[in-house]
Amino acid sequence: MLPNTSPVIDAIFQGWNVYQEQLIVVLRPLSSEQLAMRVAANLRSVGEIAAHISAGRASWFSWILNEGGDEIAAIAQWDRQDKPVRAVAELVYGLEVTWTLIENALSRWTPTELAAPIVVPWVGPEHPISRAWILWHLLEHDLHHGGELTQTLGMSGLLVKLPPPPRPET
Repeated sequence: MLPNTSPVIDAIFQGWNVYQEQLIVVLRPLSSEQLAMRVAANLRSVGEIAAHISAGRASWFSWILNEGGDEIAAIAQWDRQDKPVRAVAELVYGLEVTWTLIENALSRWTPTELAAPIVVPWVGPEHPISRAWILWHLLEHDLHHGGELTQTLGMSGLLVKLPPPPRPET
């Protein structure tokens, strides 16, 4: 259980952790050709989608929360057009290191810190966000783009087989 949380919050983040693990299970066996699959020329490839998931996490933590240091700041730029294509090992590492960043933050942020207003430059002070909102946004971003990733693989004829979900604790 995370500090200062409820069973509902814990269940949400445990589910997100399972989803994180499933993304890695899907990515790890892919070849460079499979990472290059895309359903249309104007859409991201499987590898670009995976890089975008890590970059999304890293950019919020680095640019808005000033957390994670140089390594996270570098990952925050992985989805820029001028960046190199990432190999499977790098993509898995990006997911793992950004997930560790999220877990570490969850283990130390207090409810007060989660709710504290944060002003983002492109929105301004009239619409502050919070760490809780950033976590929600990253969760829905992971779900959206993880679905896009598996749909791209499926539309390209690759069967995506995930392990069964963990059994509930009794």
